[in-house]
Amino acid sequence: MPEKRKQPFYYRAPFQIMAGIVIGILLGFLAPQTAVAMKVLGDIFLRLIKTVVTPLVFFNLVLGIVSAGDLSKVGKLGLRALIYFEVVSSIALLVSLIVAHYSGVGLDLQGHVSNDASAGAAYAQNTHLSISDFLLHIFPDNFLGAFTGGSLLPVIVIAIAFGAAVMGLPKDRREAVEGALNLLSDCFFKFTDIVMKFAPLGAFGAIAYAIGSNGMTAILSLGYLLIVLYLMLAFVIIVVMGTICWLYGFNLFVFLRYIKAEIFLLFATGSSESAFPSLMEKLQRLGCSKQSVGVVLPTGYAFNLDGTSVYMSLCTMFLANAYGVHLGWSEMLGLVGLMLVTSKGAATVSGGTFIVFAATVTAAGILPVAGLPLLFGINRLTSQAVSICNAVGNAVATLVVAKASGEFDRDAMRDEYARAFARDA
Repeated sequence: MPEKRKQPFYYRAPFQIMAGIVIGILLGFLAPQTAVAMKVLGDIFLRLIKTVVTPLVFFNLVLGIVSAGDLSKVGKLGLRALIYFEVVSSIALLVSLIVAHYSGVGLDLQGHVSNDASAGAAYAQNTHLSISDFLLHIFPDNFLGAFTGGSLLPVIVIAIAFGAAVMGLPKDRREAVEGALNLLSDCFFKFTDIVMKFAPLGAFGAIAYAIGSNGMTAILSLGYLLIVLYLMLAFVIIVVMGTICWLYGFNLFVFLRYIKAEIFLLFATGSSESAFPSLMEKLQRLGCSKQSVGVVLPTGYAFNLDGTSVYMSLCTMFLANAYGVHLGWSEMLGLVGLMLVTSKGAATVSGGTFIVFAATVTAAGILPVAGLPLLFGINRLTSQAVSICNAVGNAVATLVVAKASGEFDRDAMRDEYARAFARDA
């Protein structure tokens, strides 16, 4: 059998996307007017990817609920998992909002960007809703309408209700429906792969427009945002998750060494989903019971996205500062509550976090959407770090909840670490 030839580096998506960004930056400086016209490429790519995000959110949420099985049987396991998810996500959101507020991300763009709402019309419709209107908005009047309204909130509501309905079916029918949903989800992931082939063009168009419109100010401001984002994600992993691991008798750094292959994969793909199968297998070998892994990890992928929470908080303040929108603590706390809902539907494919953020900005109705092309220009760099934080957070959650529920074998962990590190040596 002939040996499979290694794919040249220039065929790989990360290189092509980075090349698109570099070319877009150069065009923005050398021919600003032409670069501004390239915005349409970024808009087209965002339209394409938005067509797959909504069904992916629906399928992943439903499958996450169904994968949890009968929560009345898993009892304290399911309850502790939900409590853990909400507490840690809330901590990540609140801390990152405070950091974003005092770091001043986006302030240097004030006066350099145009607050033209029409510039963001391709992404979302910015509307102000009363409380009653908002509640009616998240409960659609028909099933298909939830998918065509341009917001993720009705999709989340429908997915939760549909997941509960599937769990109420007899076992044989539930398994048949779950199998069909898995097949459809796989199809949409393949569809996403096709759409992502156009990512280099989308990145080129978005960054060319950003540089052509704003010049070096945009580069410096976005670079500062990236630095703050990476430091904040490192803080969440090392300090927040490290402290939680220490409290439950785990060594975070040993665990990170154990899953280093998954971390490299996450960095290469920018998708939390890419590491899911191997994490599920490794966590069981590490001593977590099959039931705890089956409940906590899949549900965490739908409900526990710590990296996404940090991204949303920082980018919200970035837009507010860049466009001179004053956000008091009451508004910021309101955004925290909204993000706790919308982050549950964040797609685990690369780029999904940005779309969920755009939907959150739209639903909030207090921030301009005209700055979204700026953030999309660095989406590849942000999605890599965010996906690592999301996946590590869900893996740590599985360890902690399994230990707290008496579903963990420490001897198995010791033996597995010994075998894995012996292979590395």
